[in-house]
Amino acid sequence: LLSHSEPETQGKDANRRSLHGPSPVTTFGPKACMLKNPKAVMHIQDPASQRLTWNKPPKSVLIIKKIRDTSLLQPFKELCIFLTQQKNMIVYVERKVIEDPAIANESFVSIKKNICTFREDYDDISNCVDFIICLGGDGTLLYASSLFQESVPPVMAFHLGSLGFLTPFNFDTFQSQVTQVIEGNAAIILRSRLEVKVVKEYRENGSVEEMSLVTNGNKTMQYQVLNEVVVDRGPSSYLSNVDLFLDGHLITTVQGDGVIVSTPTGSTAYAVAAGATMIHPNVPAIMITPICPHSLSFRPIVVPAGVELKIMLSRDARNTAWVSLDGRKRQEIAYGDSITITTSCFPVPSICFRDPVNDWFESLAQCLHWNVRKKQSHLSSEEEEF
Repeated sequence: LLSHSEPETQGKDANRRSLHGPSPVTTFGPKACMLKNPKAVMHIQDPASQRLTWNKPPKSVLIIKKIRDTSLLQPFKELCIFLTQQKNMIVYVERKVIEDPAIANESFVSIKKNICTFREDYDDISNCVDFIICLGGDGTLLYASSLFQESVPPVMAFHLGSLGFLTPFNFDTFQSQVTQVIEGNAAIILRSRLEVKVVKEYRENGSVEEMSLVTNGNKTMQYQVLNEVVVDRGPSSYLSNVDLFLDGHLITTVQGDGVIVSTPTGSTAYAVAAGATMIHPNVPAIMITPICPHSLSFRPIVVPAGVELKIMLSRDARNTAWVSLDGRKRQEIAYGDSITITTSCFPVPSICFRDPVNDWFESLAQCLHWNVRKKQSHLSSEEEEF
């Protein structure tokens, strides 16, 4: 496997890339890292052996809270008091959370004094946060991922939303659970992300967006995606018509409503609704799922994590396409633009309630009701004779 210290080799020579994808970094934020396992083979650990440890005791925590959800005010307040007063930790919260009118009352005055705020896309907190606590649904974990374009601190997600496939913790016992994490007593699962580059061909009156680099007149935007990249037909009534390349070779043209390129974590999101299979997050893979393809034989496929995919508008396309990344940053893709996708070496270290395997099957059963049916009754002795 290539180490994460060889990005130039990974990008320039597809033939020298490992099909297993880049070795993910094992340091998460300023202080957290994965406990080394001397029995690990080929840098791939047994999922049950992935444990969190700290180089130094954690001192700061970022709280991600779903905005304008009044049901989260009391848990948010209790968590802030616990972390600041009992654990003496520095708490970071996004400014728009503190500016929420529901929080602007006397009961939160004392709490606000002990909280540091930041603004998305303006303030860099990547080297300030030791770990992250999410209060809400799966969207809070996706949002936390979007805030960190490189190394991500460990994420502890409490189920206070609707579905909660990625949020295994119950808030009722948050004090003991958070204490265990602070003490380094927790299992983690490394959720791979996709490194996505959207290259826009130079056009007059074009605007430069965030996270963009201009090279040879073209504009390149780079993103880290936890769930999926979705390319669709947008508002047009015509079929989407995009070419799909793998390591520089045209493998097919997608004609339909669009295509989903997802991580194993994203395989249980939009992709599964479009007919894809579900992949455990520890499996190094990228899933390609067509959306309502105009072909009965176009089935979802799984490719090795180390390949590089490129999506471009076909010459025969009657309309432009649209791309969205984890449901955000939606933008139009015209002829000459391209979307390059590969596995990132910066995964999201998600803290487990029990362990990576049990947590995943628990989510399948509780959230998706996987294989739930009334059991078949046994045959009586009289029926067996027939």
